[in-house]
Amino acid sequence: MNLTKTFSVDEIGLLLNALQFATTKHRNQQRKSREAIPYINHPIDVMMTLWEVGEIREISTLMAALLHDTLEDTDATEIEILELFGEQVLYLVQEVTDDKSLPKQQRKLNQIESASHKSVAAKQIKLADKTCNIHDIAYLPPDNWSLQQRQDYLDWTIKVVAGLRGTNLALENHYDVTLIQAQTMLSSNVS
Repeated sequence: MNLTKTFSVDEIGLLLNALQFATTKHRNQQRKSREAIPYINHPIDVMMTLWEVGEIREISTLMAALLHDTLEDTDATEIEILELFGEQVLYLVQEVTDDKSLPKQQRKLNQIESASHKSVAAKQIKLADKTCNIHDIAYLPPDNWSLQQRQDYLDWTIKVVAGLRGTNLALENHYDVTLIQAQTMLSSNVS
């Protein structure tokens, strides 16, 4: 990968606009942990994982990472994303967005079944997203989740990530290491 890429002022401006948009849309949301971490930390973590671990330098992928939960979890619209960030970013955000009209179990099954059919950029975003989520499930779990629910979530991500493999070895290895750490953390809570 070319790590010496120079970004234009316009590209940096678009990335900052995506950050501001996501921050505004998620402003009243918090992660479900007892620490009540601002939700925006999650999309930033996903983007930073892509940047630092996956060495992703495509601005559209980084922007979509910041925006990946806006359609699903906020009042953001497809038209807003299209007008502000363009067709490519909208397409990536749509690719990683669950259909909230479906029951939760169906959405989870859809993620497993569709993982291998996503674009490379969407797979990379999903890899980073799942990695950040399993870290949080282990270390900053939702208040009301039992140990079994946390373990079930980890097990489910293994099935999703199976369809994302072959995309970015560094992201895949990072997921694997994070998964082992999360499993170790959860198993230490059993004793």
